[in-house]
Amino acid sequence: MKKIAIYGKGGIGKSTTTANLSAALAEKGLRVMQIGCDPKADSTCMLMKGRQVPTILDTLRSKAAAVSLDDLVFSGFAGVLCAECGGPTPGVGCAGRGIIASFEKLEALKAYETYQPDVVLYDVLGDVVCGGFAMPLRKGYADEVYIVTSGEKMSLFAARNIAQAVAEFKGRGYAQLQGLILNARGIANEIENVQAAAAEMDTVLVAEIPRDPTIQVCESMNVTVIEGAPNSALSMKYRMLARLIAG
Repeated sequence: MKKIAIYGKGGIGKSTTTANLSAALAEKGLRVMQIGCDPKADSTCMLMKGRQVPTILDTLRSKAAAVSLDDLVFSGFAGVLCAECGGPTPGVGCAGRGIIASFEKLEALKAYETYQPDVVLYDVLGDVVCGGFAMPLRKGYADEVYIVTSGEKMSLFAARNIAQAVAEFKGRGYAQLQGLILNARGIANEIENVQAAAAEMDTVLVAEIPRDPTIQVCESMNVTVIEGAPNSALSMKYRMLARLIAG
């Protein structure tokens, strides 16, 4: 089982990238599990035809001791197993703590042993790297980290913070940074800027996802590019990245 955390600044296209990776891996016959680690709980929507699945935290609050895996994990496109950690009521509580509670519940219910996924993808908000949002980095969860970024200043700033957080765990058997994924915005010298930033972070640029209206077309249909435009040049980009990540 390969466990991969996808980090990135909010709004940078991290969830779109993760969902398309899940779809590309699943269509190859792999058993894939995607866990959304953002309070918005929209990571898996495009794998579920636009449906927002009940979050783990909301289910724990409503059902308490009677919770089963069937209440928390849902089958989406090509059998991708979809789960959303969710978060507290806006303005109340700690979203990072919600991730911790969700992970602990999935462990207690032996989710990985039950589903036996080949690949687990954690889709993690990267604006904050507190203890809760750093949970997927810890030993026993993700093995590898990829950061989705554009060439924009604030996106690269967030990427550097995430890379620094990963570096803090270096040598403890925790997840290691494997590289940056450029989700292009079409700004001047974007590839060169991201390559330079990657070098500063002692990592590499592993893939470029071009700016392409196909993404918006498929999102309007509530599907991934892999499902909605399977023969497009963009879908091939996601498949190439999926092969790289899967090894």
